[in-house]
Amino acid sequence: MISVAVAALAGFAGTASAQSMDELVAAAKKEGQLTVIALPHDWCGYGGLIDSFKAKYGLTVNELNPDAGSGDEIEAIKANKGNKGPQAPDVIDVGLSFGPSAKADGLIQPYKVATWASIPDTAKDADGFWYGDYYGVLAFEVNKDIVKTSPTDWADLLKPEFKNAVALAGDPRASSQAIQGVYAAGLSAAGGDAAKAGTAGLDYFSKLNKAGNFVPVIGKAASLAQGATPVVIRWDYNALADRDTLKGNPPVDVVIPKTGVVAGVYVQAISAYAPHPNAAKLWMEHLYSDEGQIGWLKGYCHPIRFNDLASKGKIPADLLAKLPPAEAYAKATFPTLAEQSAAKEVITKQWDAVVGANVTK
Repeated sequence: MISVAVAALAGFAGTASAQSMDELVAAAKKEGQLTVIALPHDWCGYGGLIDSFKAKYGLTVNELNPDAGSGDEIEAIKANKGNKGPQAPDVIDVGLSFGPSAKADGLIQPYKVATWASIPDTAKDADGFWYGDYYGVLAFEVNKDIVKTSPTDWADLLKPEFKNAVALAGDPRASSQAIQGVYAAGLSAAGGDAAKAGTAGLDYFSKLNKAGNFVPVIGKAASLAQGATPVVIRWDYNALADRDTLKGNPPVDVVIPKTGVVAGVYVQAISAYAPHPNAAKLWMEHLYSDEGQIGWLKGYCHPIRFNDLASKGKIPADLLAKLPPAEAYAKATFPTLAEQSAAKEVITKQWDAVVGANVTK
C-alpha cells in the first residue's frame, strides 16, 4: 500500500479533500463499511482484493448483485440517490463508455489516487471522475479434448473443422463482450480499418452462421466443458480463469488471435451519492496501489498500471508465466469511444437482419 509520506506528498490534487493516508484511513474506519456492486469473486481476482481490503482496514464490505452489468450499476446509483442504506453503491466498475456518460449525468464524483500520474492519460478523465482499472483482449477459449488443432486467427474459425463449434460469450444485441467479439472479427477481416469493423464483423458472422460453424448459445465454462461450444470468444481473463477452474477437465487452450486483437478497458468511479465516500476513496487507493494492481493481474486482468509495474520489475515472474506471451498483446487495439459507439450501433441493430441467429442462454 502507499506510504503515508507518499500520499501526503501527492496531496491528492484535484480530490474532494486533501487528506493524508492516515486521515483517510481514520475517516473510512469511522464510516465502517463500503458497498460495492457487480464484483464476482472469480472476475479479475476480485475475491482476493475484497478479502485483502477487509483484512487490511477492518471495514465491512457489502456486496450487491455480483452478476450485474455496467448498465445495472448506473441504474443502482440513479435509484438510490437519496438512500444512505445498504442498497446504495459507493463505487462502480463499468465498461469504458459508461465513464463519460456517468460524469455527464452527474452520477460520479472526482478523486485522484496517489498513483494517478502512472495511469495513462488516454485511460482516465483529466478531472478524476473516472479512470481505467484493467483491460483484457478478446481471445479464443478452446476445449482441447475436442479441438485438437487450436485456431490461431479469425479466418481459421470459418474452416469446416469448426462446424458446430464457435460461440460468443453473450448476445451481440446486448452484451458488450459479444459486441466487441463481433467488432474484433470485423477488424481482422477489414485489415484493421476501424470504420469498417462493425459491418465486416456482421458479414463474418453471417458466413460463420451459414457455414454451420456458429453455435447460437451464450458460451460459458460449462458449455465449453460439455462440448456444446468447443470454442468460445471471450475476454482473455475469463478464459484463463476458466482454465484454472476446470483443472484440465477438459484441458483448455487460450489463444490470442494474430490479427483483430481488441482490448477492452473497464473503469472505476465513486458514486456522487456514495454513503461512505471516505471508504470509497480508500478502496480506490487499495486498487491502484502496486498490491492492488497485482491483485487484478492474479485474476488475469492486465492492470492499467501494468507498464509502470513492469518497468520497475514489480511483477512476479511466476505470474507472468501463467499469461499468454507478452508479444501476443503487442498488436492490441484500444477502440476509441467513438469507434465503439459506431460499431455498437451497427452490430446491435443489424445483427438480426444480416446474421439471423437468435443467441440464447
